[in-house]
Amino acid sequence: MSQSKLGDDELFGEAAAEMREDVEEHLAAARETLPEGDDIWETEADNVLGVLNGLRSALDTGDAEDHLRQAKKWYTIGERADAFEDADDLAEAIEEVEELLEQITEAHENVSELASTVPQLRGALDEAHEETDADEDEEGDEEETEADEEEEDEEDEE
Repeated sequence: MSQSKLGDDELFGEAAAEMREDVEEHLAAARETLPEGDDIWETEADNVLGVLNGLRSALDTGDAEDHLRQAKKWYTIGERADAFEDADDLAEAIEEVEELLEQITEAHENVSELASTVPQLRGALDEAHEETDADEDEEGDEEETEADEEEEDEEDEE
C-alpha cells in the first residue's frame, strides 16, 4: 500500500509541475501576443485618421485573452488542488497580464471612438466654414450693391 501511495504522490507532483508549466507557458504566450511599445508609438500615417487607425490596429491583443484565460484556468485548478508549493509568483504574473490587457482594451476603445469622431468633426467644421464663406460672399455682394447704388445716386445728383 505504501508503494501505491508513493506512486500517487509522484504523479501528483508531476501533475502539479505540469500545471505550473502550463500556466507559465500560457502567460508567456499572452505576453508575446501583446503589441510592442514601438508598435503603438511610431507611425507612418499622412493624417490624424491614419494615425488613429494605425494605433487601433497596433492595439490588437491577438490571442492574449485566450492565453490568459487558459493560464487562469490551470492556475485555479492547481490552486484549489493545493498543487503549488508557492503560487504567489503565478498569481502576480496573472494579475499583471490581466491589468495590461485591460489597459490595452480601454485604449483600443478610446482610439476607436476617436477614430469615428474625428471624421464627423472634420465634416462639421468644413460645413461651418463653407457657411461662413457663403455668408461673407453674400455680405460682400450686398456691400458692392450698396456702393454701386451710392455711386449712381451721386451721379444722379450731379
